[in-house]
Amino acid sequence: MGCPRWSCCGPGLWNVLYNALLNLVFSFHTKVIAFADDLAVMSHGKTQTEAEAYANADLARIGKWAKEKKLRFNETKSKSMLIKRYRSNEPINVYLNNRRLDQVTEMKYLGIYFDCRLTFYRHIENIVERTKKLIHTLGKSAKLYWGVGHKSLKIIYEGALIPILTYGAPVWEEAAGKYRNLSKF
Repeated sequence: MGCPRWSCCGPGLWNVLYNALLNLVFSFHTKVIAFADDLAVMSHGKTQTEAEAYANADLARIGKWAKEKKLRFNETKSKSMLIKRYRSNEPINVYLNNRRLDQVTEMKYLGIYFDCRLTFYRHIENIVERTKKLIHTLGKSAKLYWGVGHKSLKIIYEGALIPILTYGAPVWEEAAGKYRNLSKF
């Protein structure tokens, strides 16, 4: 049924259990990605209705698996997002545990902000703001003749700034070239 939180055997037991979920047979139109206890279910179709049908069928399969394992996915934390090339205000009807999932136009998954058009503008703006704050703080503490030395600045740069700038870059790097406000930075 479970194991104590933060126990040393917890992650191993979770991986054994979760592996069975990842080995379920899903439709050809669905891709399931997991990291730790985060699960992303992505379905595609030629039409919105077709994509909904694939998503609902595979989410029902996941719900059945969870019920057999005496688990329950939290449908209030789960969201649905329709990704299209053009703007659409049509609601999508995707269900988990017989409850319609809230539809969003933007979501954060594993620290990366995804939007319904995959522009990644919010993610890039977040990176810009975080790096501006860090650079400003470093600028206040590092002066020519006093404060943090060059070696320390390099360590902070390599250990804090570079990870912020490069986290998930293969996912959003193409969007950075299209980002018009990046030049303000």
